[in-house]
Amino acid sequence: SPSFAGRFSDSYALSELVYSASNLLVLLNDWILRKELQQSLPMSLPQQKLLTWLSVLECVEVFAEMGTARVWGEMGRWTIIVLIQLAKAILRLLLLLWYKAGIQTSPPIVPLNREQQQPLRPQDGEDNSLGRDQTYIGKRSSRVVRSLQSTPSLQSRHWGSPQQREESQSRRAEEVNQTPTPLGLQETIAESIYITRPLLHLLSLGVWGQRSWKPWLLSAVLDISSLSLLSDLKDLNRRERAELRRRTILLLYYLLRSPFYDRYSEGRILLLLRLLADYVPGLGFVTRPLMDYLPAWQKIYFYNWG
Repeated sequence: SPSFAGRFSDSYALSELVYSASNLLVLLNDWILRKELQQSLPMSLPQQKLLTWLSVLECVEVFAEMGTARVWGEMGRWTIIVLIQLAKAILRLLLLLWYKAGIQTSPPIVPLNREQQQPLRPQDGEDNSLGRDQTYIGKRSSRVVRSLQSTPSLQSRHWGSPQQREESQSRRAEEVNQTPTPLGLQETIAESIYITRPLLHLLSLGVWGQRSWKPWLLSAVLDISSLSLLSDLKDLNRRERAELRRRTILLLYYLLRSPFYDRYSEGRILLLLRLLADYVPGLGFVTRPLMDYLPAWQKIYFYNWG
């Protein structure tokens, strides 16, 4: 009914507002902690500002689309979509071409690892100098456990072995401090294609319309071309490899993007979810809300195409 649809839309917009606000608070909290700990990102201040603005846009883009659509209608919705995508493309091109930031990763700024920022206890220096006194190795199992004397407080306790914590922290520190892999001409063109793909898709939508296959095909060709050109790049760091895997997985979104979704995917996906809800005990609690959520998700541009 219209009243139910209105309540669903209101609750969805409210949940998106809470989600966007929480992401902004995490971003602000990370900035405050880095400032207090005098732990700056391994890049210049202007580059940090560009990444911060890019992060803010990614936090608020969905809510901005939904809020603008409710206030100014469809024309306002597409206007804010174009403006946000244009701003994001400009920021990313500046990072790529001017600051040589390499492959753009998501999220733009690595979240601060709060476990790694735990203050050292007075006896930590002494324990570290003793080394083996921190742990005990079982004679039969060879399992490493922390000694009771070096157990930290409950608030800062880590339930893995000391070696696991040290390895986790070293990997996290390495991930934050990794320098971007230098890109050659081919890789720079590939990354530029990936960055400008949203703008070209929006332009093609304006030319051929939302029902045409041409914007869908153009976007798919650009995404696949970018990944193919970047596949020859060797010696990528951990974040860059994860980003390329993420982009490859996101190709599955083309099954949920119109017009492919409207003509082929929608009926089959909803039928599969309905069968799972009817014949698999307990799964209906997940699949039935998903059936209601999927059409709404599919209509949000920044969920589907962003």
